[in-house]
Amino acid sequence: MQAIRVVFLLVLAALSTGCGYNTLQSQDEQVKSAWSEVLNQYQRRADLVPNLVNTVKGAVQSEKDILDSVVNARAKATSIQATPELINDPAAFQKWQAAQGELSSALSRLMVVVERYPDLKSISGFDDLRAQLEGTENRIAVARKRYIDTVQAYNTTVRSFPTNLTAKMFGHKVKPNFSVENEAEISRPPSVDFGTPPATTPPRIESTG
Repeated sequence: MQAIRVVFLLVLAALSTGCGYNTLQSQDEQVKSAWSEVLNQYQRRADLVPNLVNTVKGAVQSEKDILDSVVNARAKATSIQATPELINDPAAFQKWQAAQGELSSALSRLMVVVERYPDLKSISGFDDLRAQLEGTENRIAVARKRYIDTVQAYNTTVRSFPTNLTAKMFGHKVKPNFSVENEAEISRPPSVDFGTPPATTPPRIESTG
C-alpha cells in the first residue's frame, strides 16, 4: 500500500505541475522529422557516389585502391537498413554512424587525389557532379545539426522532473545522438576544390657572405 501511495503522489505531483505529455509528443515528432531529413541527405550522397566513381575512374586509373575504398564504404553504409526505429537503438545507431563516417573519410581521400588530375575538369558533367556533391555535404551538415538540437531538447525533457515520470509511464526513452568525439572532423564536408593549387613560396636562402 505504501508503494502505491508513493506512486500516486508522484503522478499527482507530475499532473499538478504539468505532466509534459504534449511536449514529449511534439518533441518526438520533431526528432523523427529531423532524422528523416538526415537519412534523405545521406541517401542523396550515396546515390551520387556511383556517378562520381564512374566519372573519375578513367582519369585516375592508377588510384584504384582509393576508388575501391569509396565503393566498399558506400556498400557498407547502404547495407545498414536506416529505418525510423534506428534512433531508438543506440547500438544500431552507432554502427550506422560509423559506416557513414567511413564513407565520409573515403570521399575525402578521393577528393584529395583527384585534385592532382587537372584533366578531370574537362570531363563532361564533372563540374555539375562536383557541385551536387558539395551541396549535398552542406545539406548533410545542416540536417545533422538540426537532428542534434532536436534530440538534445527531447532527451532533456525525458530526463527532467517531473516530465521524466510521464516519459517512463508512456515508454519514452533517451534517444542516441551523433557522438561528440571527432564530430567536427566527421561533419566537415570533403574538399571539392579542383582549382589550381596555390603557388608555393620558394624557401629563402640566407646569405652567408
